[in-house]
Amino acid sequence: MEISSHIHSRGTRLALTVGTDGPQRPLEATARADGRGSAVNGGELLMAALATCYCNDLYREAARLGIAITGCEVRASASFDGVGRGAGRVVYAARIESPAPPADLDVLLAETDRLAEIHATLRGGCPVRRVAWEDHP
Repeated sequence: MEISSHIHSRGTRLALTVGTDGPQRPLEATARADGRGSAVNGGELLMAALATCYCNDLYREAARLGIAITGCEVRASASFDGVGRGAGRVVYAARIESPAPPADLDVLLAETDRLAEIHATLRGGCPVRRVAWEDHP
């Protein structure tokens, strides 16, 4: 699976698209008032990615484990201590709306934590490499 994103900033116009295995679709974002980039910063999008991944994976793993859920909420936050420094702390919490017993929900939360791909990427310290524009697929 290939996941990608593209942002184009020019003046007060901003276009952001995302896609999985091909076609891109727009993701709503606005330009900064001064026209210098996105009003949403990368850390905010990273926390949105973490929360979204866990949310989606809760539904996936609930189906796999046969646990009925009717809703969920996920909060994610990180602390950054300066320009050019990675996050020093990343935490998240989730709660599930479900008629299932609390013990089943604890299993679901733990199993989803173990399998969530964005979480695994952050925990594993995935290498990040810049390539020339023309070399990017």
